[in-house]
Amino acid sequence: MAAMAAVALSACCCVRGEKKSLDAQVEDILSQMTLEEKIAIIHAQSKFSSAGVPRLGIPELWTDDGPHGVRPDVLWDQWNSAGNTNDSCTAFPALTCLAATFDRELSSLYGVSVGEEARYRKKNVLLGPGVNIYRTPLGGRNFEYMGEDPYLASRMCVNYIKGVQSNGVATCVKHFCLNNQEFNRHTVNVKVDDRTLYEIYLPAFKAAVTEGGSWSIMGAYNLYDGTHLCHNSRILNDILKKEWNYDGVVISDWGGVSDTEGAVKGGLDLEFGTWTDGLTMGATNSYDRYWMANPYLEKIRSGEYGTDELDDKCRRVLKLMLRTSLYDNGGPGRFTCPEHYAAARRIGAEGIVLLKNEGGLLPIAADAAKIVVLGENAIKPMTVGGGSSSLKVQKEVSILEGIRNAFPNAEVIYERAYQGSTKGGYDNYGAYDITDERSAETLVADALKACEGADYVIFAGGLNKDWMQDAEGTDRVDYNLPYGQNEVIEALAAVRSDLVVVNVSGNAVAMPWADRVGAIIQDWYLGSEAGNSLADVLSGAVCPSGKLPFTIPVALEDGPLKTPEQYPGVKGEDGIWQEEYSEGIYVGYRWYEKTGVKPRFAFGYGLSYTSFAIGEPKLSSKVLRDKLTVTVPVENTGDVRGAEVVQLYIGADNSVVDRPVKELKGFEKVWLNPGEKSSVSFTIDRQAVSFFDTEIHDWNAEAGDYTIYIGSSSDDISSTARFSL
Repeated sequence: MAAMAAVALSACCCVRGEKKSLDAQVEDILSQMTLEEKIAIIHAQSKFSSAGVPRLGIPELWTDDGPHGVRPDVLWDQWNSAGNTNDSCTAFPALTCLAATFDRELSSLYGVSVGEEARYRKKNVLLGPGVNIYRTPLGGRNFEYMGEDPYLASRMCVNYIKGVQSNGVATCVKHFCLNNQEFNRHTVNVKVDDRTLYEIYLPAFKAAVTEGGSWSIMGAYNLYDGTHLCHNSRILNDILKKEWNYDGVVISDWGGVSDTEGAVKGGLDLEFGTWTDGLTMGATNSYDRYWMANPYLEKIRSGEYGTDELDDKCRRVLKLMLRTSLYDNGGPGRFTCPEHYAAARRIGAEGIVLLKNEGGLLPIAADAAKIVVLGENAIKPMTVGGGSSSLKVQKEVSILEGIRNAFPNAEVIYERAYQGSTKGGYDNYGAYDITDERSAETLVADALKACEGADYVIFAGGLNKDWMQDAEGTDRVDYNLPYGQNEVIEALAAVRSDLVVVNVSGNAVAMPWADRVGAIIQDWYLGSEAGNSLADVLSGAVCPSGKLPFTIPVALEDGPLKTPEQYPGVKGEDGIWQEEYSEGIYVGYRWYEKTGVKPRFAFGYGLSYTSFAIGEPKLSSKVLRDKLTVTVPVENTGDVRGAEVVQLYIGADNSVVDRPVKELKGFEKVWLNPGEKSSVSFTIDRQAVSFFDTEIHDWNAEAGDYTIYIGSSSDDISSTARFSL
């Protein structure tokens, strides 16, 4: 039987000894399939797989959660762990960290590495990356996304996608689209104008499919214009498949489909996770009850539906299979290898953002005799939790371990200081119990006592990946740090003004103590090498170069979301929450610059252990016709090798429509030795100055004068230049 299947497949793929085009192969296979076989390949057959066509030698399609690593295997028809011993992975930093590197090359390294792990595990589709826009610091899943700016997210996702797919593993870009909160994610209906949709919430997805070439994309749970996004015809058919000419597969989020009519007509291609009762429903396989399974088949047999939509879905799914499960040039892949740990460590270190460093407190001196490490997040595992991105890892280096590794000759003392989340794990792996029986008062008192005579005091706190922190299925309920950490930090700062605060999170947090501590580091969920990545920065082995991918406001009220109608929405009588994106295009730094409200730390901000001089930009022309080049000199004026991210923003001097003060349109990261000079170049085209004109439903490059802003963050502009269109 296997030999016959191989012959059938071979016959599909070759003509007169020459390999056919992908489309020709698809048509050959499709022409040989029965109606039942077509229905079988457009819905799941298990929690994470869909059927192939055994008669024609077409194998099953296997998906698995990402985007930060390859999820452990679960049982065929249950969410419980399969209990395997060979599915521990390398955990890479969360995508907020990758975005904070502002480094496209690291995005490629990340994608290739995680793609190799998926390939080794024989996964055909990796469910990621996530590119939804960071709209509020309360968003529970922001840690999986790439920040508040659509240009940054667009540029950083493309190389990730290409890297993964170079292994013959498809990315599944998620969650398309307007999935900007976890609260009531199944029942919130987003109302947004077209200009905002196209300028803020669609660009990263468009780049992912038109430039990155992602072979699949995942619909979102929420609604837009009254229709769920897993079968929203305007988003999936009109925009994705027609405007963007997408030839890949639209996969539902698990449980995101709600009826057969919507699934058939609304642009969905492959249905996963629709709620069924396992295999306890009787003789009929529960997966045959999916909306695009027997219900669809019966409507075709009755004549209610034709087969045009079915054939289109099958073509796309078959093309995905040929690109992945039948791809033979990806090699065997690699798993938990030294190269992947090195990649995770490097990406983590280069994504860490130094927010404050009073008097050059950091890096820690090599001859430090006593280092005190405080805080629960110094010992808490962070690779488990957070929802579907939870991972089963081969190893996870804690912050405490990393600091001890970096300073073997120092006395490194640990005290808890506060207690928040004491127990955790995921299914039957990653279990931990870090319960401490001391009272909150005793924990603080013991921490204060430990600080006596210390050369350095490091507080490692922040959020975690537990419920109502940074986690799928729930948003945060408070902008402040949880578990009384603000009060603990204040108490520590009262006796140690040189306190180093390490904030581990995927979101901005309130920092009322920012003026009273010596140094602040924005750390992230850094994966397997978390502690070593942080220690590399603390020790100076790596000069910090990360930049904030989102704004950190002083108070939540300073941001653009002011009313319940804006967030989290208002519940209607039908049970649907109605939410107005009435802030429009003014998300993140665009809002703060429009209103003049000064944030705690601006978008794109990040310090270094060295210093840089960014020179005046030189333009290839003062008039933009098709393209012009901007060249910016940059020099390392300090004593340490380091990297600066030169950022280019553009603002329209006058416009017929309301436009932001400026918008990010270019960034380049450059590493320089002390005293070394170099330059970076940017290409500006008409798209860079365009706004989405709803009257013509197209991008409009408006004639007029424009200003280029060059700087090291959105609020640190060192020079400007002007050109006209």
